[in-house]
Amino acid sequence: MTEGGEKKEKALRVLENFTRAAKDFFYGMTTYETVQFALQCRGSLEHLFFLITMGDLLGVPIMRPYYFLRILPYVAPKIAIWKRRMLQERDLTDAFGGG
Repeated sequence: MTEGGEKKEKALRVLENFTRAAKDFFYGMTTYETVQFALQCRGSLEHLFFLITMGDLLGVPIMRPYYFLRILPYVAPKIAIWKRRMLQERDLTDAFGGG
C-alpha cells in the first residue's frame, strides 16, 4: 500500500473516532437521562407485575389470576432474580442512589 493510502486510512480512522465521540457527547447531553429514567420505570413496573402475579412466592396473600399460567413460561427464568431483589435488605440511602 502506498504512503498516501495509509494517510487516508489514518485520516478516516480519526474522523470515525471524532464522529463517534461527538455522537456519544450529544447522546449524553440530550437523551441519556431519559433513557435511564425509562429503564428505571420499566424495572419498577416489572417488579410490580411480578408482585401481582407471583406474590405468594414471597408470602403475599394474592390469588393467582388465570393468566398467570399463560405467562409462566416467559417469566420463569426471571423469578430467581426477582426474588433476590425483593428480599434484599435496603435502607434509606438506597432510595437516593437509584438502586
